[in-house]
Amino acid sequence: MVKAAVMGAGSWGTAFSIVLADAGHSVAMWGRRSEVCDSINQQHENSKYLPGIALPANISATTDPAEALAGAELVVLAVPSQTLRSNLGDWGQHIETDAVMVSLMKGVELGTQLRMSEVIAELTGAGPERIVVVTGPNLAKEIARREPAAAVVACADETVAEKVQSWCHTPTFRPYTNTDVVGCELGGTVKNIIGLAVGVCDGLGYGDNTKASVITRGLAETSRLGMAMGADPMTFAGLAGLGDLVATCSSPLSRNRTFGEKLGRGLSVEEAAAQMNQVAEGVKSCVSVAGLAEAHGVEMPIVEHVRELVDGTTTPEGLVAALLGRTTKPEVR
Repeated sequence: MVKAAVMGAGSWGTAFSIVLADAGHSVAMWGRRSEVCDSINQQHENSKYLPGIALPANISATTDPAEALAGAELVVLAVPSQTLRSNLGDWGQHIETDAVMVSLMKGVELGTQLRMSEVIAELTGAGPERIVVVTGPNLAKEIARREPAAAVVACADETVAEKVQSWCHTPTFRPYTNTDVVGCELGGTVKNIIGLAVGVCDGLGYGDNTKASVITRGLAETSRLGMAMGADPMTFAGLAGLGDLVATCSSPLSRNRTFGEKLGRGLSVEEAAAQMNQVAEGVKSCVSVAGLAEAHGVEMPIVEHVRELVDGTTTPEGLVAALLGRTTKPEVR
């Protein structure tokens, strides 16, 4: 059994802490808000993000990052993707030099267009054998309720992937390994943007044909970008690609689909954000992914039109009209 630090006390960080605790590990969570940490320590519940779900006794929480990280062999990074750089700048020096770092984040950094594993490598100096990505169809509330689920553990070093796989395998959480870190990270990032687009369709009152079309063409966009960046195309047919995309685009628990639905009903980005309890990563990632697409010469019309919707240069109706009005072409090309 290992000592694990989970840096981030939101819903997914808390849910993954439950997975690790169920696997028998000692888990120290770090959170910014003292009231959240107090709730975890005193009521054994994260009353802000996962109310009503009891936490195992081997989970504790602290607002002191050095305390959470002390002696941790496994460090799980579960902060919003656009805050990773500043967070690592604040407390990255407390991470043990031989600790394995696991990214739960699904985003591409604004400005640099770096994937989260690349930001971790840059800020910590860690080699690829110490950086792992966990991704897949993992809606936090369902994982926390211990509903059966599967995930992907991706690392360039397959031995390390297998080690982390064994650390987070429980009777209700089944992880698979993959060495395609690029593909797994892109699948987890782009699906949030496609989820926004599907939510817009929901908000406009469109049915399943429309949403299935957006999901399928969104997967094609993700695959094109992934292959241009050296990813294995088979990754996008698996849990990190299609699996995560389906969960995000179909579930009312998905914050990105929910955010898109609010936009489709006429709310502004600011109004929709004010109604959300947590960050919808696709709102920021659409800008950085559109930049990646341009840099690699890849056409991603759904991503581009979601970016226009977020920055206010198109409307929900305009997004749909722009996609339908594009020049016809073969499906597979």
